Amino acid sequence: MRIGELAARTGASVRALRYYEEQALLVPDRSPSGQRHYPESAVGRVGLIRELYAAGLSSRAIVEMLPHAPDGRATAALLGRLAEERARLDARIAELADSRARLDSVIDGATTNLRTGRSCRTGAGRGTWGADESGPRPASCRKSSP
Repeated sequence: MRIGELAARTGASVRALRYYEEQALLVPDRSPSGQRHYPESAVGRVGLIRELYAAGLSSRAIVEMLPHAPDGRATAALLGRLAEERARLDARIAELADSRARLDSVIDGATTNLRTGRSCRTGAGRGTWGADESGPRPASCRKSSP
């Protein structure tokens, strides 16, 4: 099938299909005139590629996984790679949660500062409004000197 038909059958844009080709995710055959021709199996492959992108995987990770899903079938190696990606995502979620907690501490200190006029700088290592290097802490504010 040609690229337009593949796009229509998968819901992917022609531009996306060309991008998948550039990333070595999808490899069409070429006619003597240079037109792309895809096998029927490309429909399932595009579906899998789109699903993996939607799950937050990078092109590089998807390229590494596709050989472990021959003909769209899962293998133990594919499940292992998916588990690695999930662990990477879990670590990133933990980092973001820590950043959010630190930001909450800064917001609490800034709110106290705005409401009371108290300075929240509390000593060495402390941030302007109460967060420090060891993690979020409630803002400990003191009255500003006039």
